[in-house]
Amino acid sequence: QVQLVESGGGSVQGGGSLKLSCVASTRTFNTYALGWFRQGPGKEQEFVAAINWGGSARDYADSVKGRFTISRDNAKNTVFLQMNSLRPEDTAVYYCAADSTGGLSRETHRYDFWGQGTQVTVSS
Repeated sequence: QVQLVESGGGSVQGGGSLKLSCVASTRTFNTYALGWFRQGPGKEQEFVAAINWGGSARDYADSVKGRFTISRDNAKNTVFLQMNSLRPEDTAVYYCAADSTGGLSRETHRYDFWGQGTQVTVSS
């Protein structure tokens, strides 16, 4: 069982930045692909970004491309999501997830473990 704990959420004005972190409790962190998903008020959960096991490949939703950056530090069992130029429509609960296959995926069913989420609120 892998536990994922997100942090770094909060409230920010439009145009601002936040950096989310997610720490995993596993000795085999460097074999997992990691993803970020979000669920806004009244919306379905959606893919945001993913990074493969080694950090050599990344994928982003079109809505965040050029504004968000996913990265990982395998030595610290941590995945990050740097969010710049935030917009009110980015308001959501953000979840990190771990995929034991190690490859990139936008599909929620591919991810084996999920964090509890961290709230991000962007005001106009």
